[in-house]
Amino acid sequence: MNPYQLIKLAKRVGLYALIAVVMVYAIFPFYYAVITSLKPSSELFRVDFWLSSLDFSNYVAIFSEGSFVRAIFNSILVAVSVVAIALLLGITASYALGRVRFRGRTTVMLTILGVSMFPQVAVLSGLFEVIRTLNLYNNPGGLILSYTIFTLPFTVWVLTTFMRQLPMELEEAAIMDGATPWVTITRVFLPLMWPAMATTGLLAFIAAWNEFLFALTFTLTDDQRTVPVAIALISGGSQHELPWGPIMAASVTVTVPLVILVMIFQRRIVSGLTAGAVKG
Repeated sequence: MNPYQLIKLAKRVGLYALIAVVMVYAIFPFYYAVITSLKPSSELFRVDFWLSSLDFSNYVAIFSEGSFVRAIFNSILVAVSVVAIALLLGITASYALGRVRFRGRTTVMLTILGVSMFPQVAVLSGLFEVIRTLNLYNNPGGLILSYTIFTLPFTVWVLTTFMRQLPMELEEAAIMDGATPWVTITRVFLPLMWPAMATTGLLAFIAAWNEFLFALTFTLTDDQRTVPVAIALISGGSQHELPWGPIMAASVTVTVPLVILVMIFQRRIVSGLTAGAVKG
């Protein structure tokens, strides 16, 4: 084997080794949570990397709690509503910002980008007053409003970037056929924007599904809380003893749907994230 082949082999081995390290770093915490959730309480603090037996008592415990099941439905309701509203407003705003020429368009885009840079805690008190004034405290509507405010800027930015890359001839042909702007959006542009919409929709769903600070602040009762808060409030019989088994089971339960969604939409996610990177 000549030196060139040795160098090529070393690079390939190094690449695969790096990929293996990244995969272990990313996957191992979730894997350990899964095996911990399938252990009986007597074996929770014994370090094992393989399961010797399956025990579903932790999953039975969390699903026997009506408040946790209710929290899952609350999270689904809030996340799906946020995605629907963000995509509806985002697709219409992206058409205006990406296809219509008007004075101040760049300023509007920079303002939208600037809004997304504010940390949640910086606007928490002001947003709390808005939600209380609108009588949305301890109501899913308050979470939907607050999550939409923080997911909409990113949605508009990505969709606008994608919208600008679509050929002008498509819009001109639709106008020549007498199509209104709404018809042009829904019948011409919408079928072409599925990669970007899948990306932004999934990221909005994940953000709404995992959000904790607003969910903790804007909800009060168990029947209105979402899953991150429900998991945080899981407590054991002793004040200083946390039930790690049920906590791990609850964490795995709310993480698996996100993993499945990412696996289903991974091709469209890659296409959406690279949209606008190059002009074809």
